[in-house]
Amino acid sequence: MNHATNLTAHETDAIARANASDRPAVVFIHGLWLLPSSWDRWAHHFEHNGYTTLVPGWPDDPESVAEANTNPAVMAGKSIGEVADHFAAIIQRLDRKPAVIGHSFGGLLAQILAGRGLSVATVAIDPAPFRGVLPLPFSALKSAWPILGNPANINRAVPLTYEQFRYAFANAVDEVEAHELFERFAVPAAGKPLFQSAAANLNPWTEAAVDHANPQRGPLLVMSGERDHTVPHAIAHASYVLQRANSGVTEFLEMKNRGHALTIDSGWLEVADAALAFVQRYATASQQSTV
Repeated sequence: MNHATNLTAHETDAIARANASDRPAVVFIHGLWLLPSSWDRWAHHFEHNGYTTLVPGWPDDPESVAEANTNPAVMAGKSIGEVADHFAAIIQRLDRKPAVIGHSFGGLLAQILAGRGLSVATVAIDPAPFRGVLPLPFSALKSAWPILGNPANINRAVPLTYEQFRYAFANAVDEVEAHELFERFAVPAAGKPLFQSAAANLNPWTEAAVDHANPQRGPLLVMSGERDHTVPHAIAHASYVLQRANSGVTEFLEMKNRGHALTIDSGWLEVADAALAFVQRYATASQQSTV
């Protein structure tokens, strides 16, 4: 199913900027409970290393954390398919295939887009599970329970309390940094994608599905935080096992002593450099082709 999508002025400007550049492009995709601003430092770092970057939001993402927390309803009801089609529409307006980097549900979306042949190289960081990924560790269920615990949340946007954020995202940092991350980054999250992912193995028509056999998928790196509660090693590695049957390059990298906040915490640069090294191998300007 293709969902209609409207691009923001920021997104169309970013597309025009990328198409006017001779640099290879990188698209960043955030996950639940975060906004595009969670990638700001990554985008600056990749720009400094020779890339042009696009950091689109999910449909109707607010501009700021304060706005999201004041008006969470605008984030509700977004499905995996709707969000994937939104990012696909952005990529299809680029003159050349980009690399795609996603975290958490953004990591799942990145793999969906790669499975559609839209990425020259893909990095999926602590990716949410797709159909065929079977492990369900207790910590993953506990992390998702603020949404999954109430079926009515499927059409809501649900915030995390500090304690819930501390467990799901910030368990591998100290208390002071955990509070800082919560205040700076945490926003309500649409419930629907979590319900879709949780039921993916029961629904043959689920939108939480990845075409991991597509020979046009391109190189893929799955990254995992060793101490991640939300997407533990068992889930990330099971995604990698399914993906490595692809004819393309498929790699797995575990970041030691890192939790789900590994893209936004004080150690973000180590993770960004690992992703950058992978992209540099496969997403030079000469390797990108017209979408």
